[in-house]
Amino acid sequence: MTAPSEARTPPPPPSSPSPTTAFEPPAARRRRTTVVSWLLLAPTVLWALYSLLNFLLSGRWWLWLLPDLIPPVCFLLVPSALLAACCLPDARRPRRRLAPVLVLLLVTGLTRAGLNWTALVPGGGPGPAPAGALKVFSWNTQYWDTTDDPDAFYRYLKSQDADVYLLQEYLSWVAERPRPVDELARVERQFPGYQVEILGEQLTLSRFPVLAAPGVGQGKNVRPGTPWQETFERGKVLRTDIDVRGRVVSFYNVHIPVQLDLERTVLSGGFYRETRRRDAQRDSHYAALRKDVAGNPNPVFVAGDFNTTPAMRDLYGLRDTLHDALPASDTVWPRTWNSEGVGLWRLDWAFTNDLLRVHRYDFVDPAGLSDHRAQSLVVSLGKRS
Repeated sequence: MTAPSEARTPPPPPSSPSPTTAFEPPAARRRRTTVVSWLLLAPTVLWALYSLLNFLLSGRWWLWLLPDLIPPVCFLLVPSALLAACCLPDARRPRRRLAPVLVLLLVTGLTRAGLNWTALVPGGGPGPAPAGALKVFSWNTQYWDTTDDPDAFYRYLKSQDADVYLLQEYLSWVAERPRPVDELARVERQFPGYQVEILGEQLTLSRFPVLAAPGVGQGKNVRPGTPWQETFERGKVLRTDIDVRGRVVSFYNVHIPVQLDLERTVLSGGFYRETRRRDAQRDSHYAALRKDVAGNPNPVFVAGDFNTTPAMRDLYGLRDTLHDALPASDTVWPRTWNSEGVGLWRLDWAFTNDLLRVHRYDFVDPAGLSDHRAQSLVVSLGKRS
């Protein structure tokens, strides 16, 4: 007697092929893969070339000031976006070759992207400030109060309640040219008890006694009676030595010239001649600042508008000598310009040497009074060396 056949589960029907794989001819698939490969290869090669040239030419060739204007965060975003595109199904073939290159570009761009990685670490801050810590406020005012409500401008400044103010663009802008302003009397009325030092367009206010204001670099050639325009060109670093409860602290109020003359068209030879001239001026001011800081035995605080991004080599020497205050900030992506539009650049910086400790570093909304965010810091004096 034959045993009844066991019940068998019928095999599943074959899966329906997708329209792409079922009906697309092999030649069409190859063409599509080739197109995807080129769409990934071209931007990868271009970005690799830019990244390499940025490393080699930034701060070394005056014309590279123009490509240097690319937002530094692109060093993170561009390779990340291309890596994500490599995960697409049609990118299997180029992925094997491009992914390692993109990972390398991403890793080498992390330090140039300008992000504050310390802010991502819980408890990574410097700790609370001790009693007697100083508050320092640095700000590019965008033509002082000449384009704002003057009362609102001074209310904003006074509301910061800083011990030391490092202010740039103490000037007006008339007929596409910088012009001096004379508001010393009002400044002294608004800030009674403060001492005021002015060099061209830099103005420093201090609650503590100012002992000296030695010239730095080209600023050494500024004398009483020097025409304002010449002072404006030469005096881009205002150093004030301030007596802070018996300790001399050197504050450097800095405004490095902007790279470009935006009033000229890029199609004119004058645009490039002016860019080259400004590059030489920037180099001169940076070299003088580095030299003065290196020979200064005091606690040092340097801040202002450097018109320089994290991806530009111009700052390398200063960042090797001093400490960027950024680890004391809880901002992951610090941006100071343009507060009136798409803010993609950090152009304003603050540095200290080993004798000063930064406890707090904030980028302050300018309340519509400037195109630069302000820098507010709390610092304390370290032990005497």
